[in-house]
Amino acid sequence: MTKSRVVVTGMGALTPIGNTVEETWRNALAGVSGVSQIEAFDTSEHRVTIGARVKDFNVDDHFKSKLAKRYDEFIQLGYASAAQAIEQSGIQQSSDLSNVGVAFGSGIGGIRMICSQHQVLLERGPRRVSPFFVPSSIVNMIAGQVSIDYGFGGPNISIVTACTTGCHNIGVGFRMIQCGDATAMVVGGAEWSTCPLSIAGFASMKALSTRNDEPERASRPWDKARDGFVLGDGAGCLVIESYDRAVARGAEILAEIVGFGMSADAHHITGPPEDGSGAIAAMKRALSDAQLTPKQIHYINAHGTSTPLGDIAETMAIKSVFGADTSVPINSTKSMFGHLLGAAGAVEAIISILTLREQRAHPTINLDDPDEECDLDFIPLEARDISAEYSLSNSFGFGGTNGTLIFRAV
Repeated sequence: MTKSRVVVTGMGALTPIGNTVEETWRNALAGVSGVSQIEAFDTSEHRVTIGARVKDFNVDDHFKSKLAKRYDEFIQLGYASAAQAIEQSGIQQSSDLSNVGVAFGSGIGGIRMICSQHQVLLERGPRRVSPFFVPSSIVNMIAGQVSIDYGFGGPNISIVTACTTGCHNIGVGFRMIQCGDATAMVVGGAEWSTCPLSIAGFASMKALSTRNDEPERASRPWDKARDGFVLGDGAGCLVIESYDRAVARGAEILAEIVGFGMSADAHHITGPPEDGSGAIAAMKRALSDAQLTPKQIHYINAHGTSTPLGDIAETMAIKSVFGADTSVPINSTKSMFGHLLGAAGAVEAIISILTLREQRAHPTINLDDPDEECDLDFIPLEARDISAEYSLSNSFGFGGTNGTLIFRAV
């Protein structure tokens, strides 16, 4: 079977450093941190008091449905990013939407809504729990509402794979188009988890940075002083479609997706194997899918979370695939955003595409004193001009799930 070529025709993002793709990209190149003290709730008893939150978001600017304000914020963010991507792509103007699908997930889902309605149950009783509680918090409601509002009649799914969610939804949407299950897909991930329970839970795992007195310097991938990731909120979305469909309707093509790989660590529920074997497999499978050699990749957007073990494991994996002496430029978007969990892979895919389009890579901020075991070219502190036809984006998640996407410049 001949597989369809798949291209990107729309992008949308809301992140801790911008409420559009353009604003996010401009601030990323400038090395702006989106991490700050959490002011939305009382953190006085919390070990961690910092997070990377979306600022100045008004749901009425983005949402068609009257139900918008009843939805958990992760749905609001995801829908808003999809609306941006759909608008840019122009796909909603097509005459046949029956084969346009949606694959949009979240790592945790409506944790804020679950917590608030549980409080209602405890304080006011079961009859006062909102009838909108379930549809307002379930993970697939972004995909569902986008499909309903835009009339997209193709596959409608939500893949949930922790911090690999955004990557996997893009990759599976890519496969659906390749195999003819859809001619176009709206794909991505969203998260709004900087709430008391999530902060407390991740902090109890000792997964989060406790650099509370220097929030903008807390996320520091590959630096000796890194002590965990920063929890963040955001959403990212791509509109992807078959090359033939895009050309036939005169769409602007932003990039081409050429490879996708998945794997499992089969090792531990939260920690990677020291040698990065799962990440190695995902990258090798993506390269094989794209029919590329490692030498053809000239930029990597790493998972790069700022955790002591994870950064070393990914470094080892990249060395295994690309060679211990590789000079490929690598950066971590999470140095500025923190970790957007289920949204991370989608937003980082957008950054990977913009890097190819602009031939410029944003810095890894806060990389002041590199760990000796993290000795690759991680683009420290300042943005850099690059020359790249292909970019590779890594995403890894709890449960040992891994995903890699490869994009080509057009």
